[in-house]
Amino acid sequence: MAIKTQLSPLLLCLLISAAATTTTAYGRKPHSRRPCNELVFFFHDILFNGHNYNNATAAIVGSPSWGNKTTVATPFNFGDMVVFDDPITLDNNLHSDPVGRAQGMYFYDQKNIYGAWLGFSFLFNSTSYVGTLNFAGADPIMNKTRDISVVGGTGDFFMARGVATLMTDAFEGDVYFRLRVDIKLYECW
Repeated sequence: MAIKTQLSPLLLCLLISAAATTTTAYGRKPHSRRPCNELVFFFHDILFNGHNYNNATAAIVGSPSWGNKTTVATPFNFGDMVVFDDPITLDNNLHSDPVGRAQGMYFYDQKNIYGAWLGFSFLFNSTSYVGTLNFAGADPIMNKTRDISVVGGTGDFFMARGVATLMTDAFEGDVYFRLRVDIKLYECW
């Protein structure tokens, strides 16, 4: 003997409404939180081109077979890996007193457009800040602004988490570029 059950229209509406509310409440909707710390820095990258050893702060350490280590590969710098030790300043003047160093690497990973992947740290040892901030993420260079993750830190930035928004502030061919880095930390200890 089979038992027939029939949901009333009211009960059906309540179930659908509860399911929709649960999906919205636990979906991937971003939380609107205020950052616990906001910082702005500039870092200046001067790529070694075979003639500027004394001023260079970055060098191509890996290149595709058709490239070389004193000029970026064509097309779109694809396959080049660069390491850097760049000065960090509070303003966009390369000759301002540095407050730290940006150290790490980037490699160009897209064949059809300029794009890179970054992994680097800001190392601070000044009267204002002591410690490191660590960053990682994709950099679609042709976008006006790009977000990468703040994945940790030490010292004044112990276990920091947040987002760094990169903006190309200036560039001179393939040899020099300056990035403005707006940092919003959402976990501060």
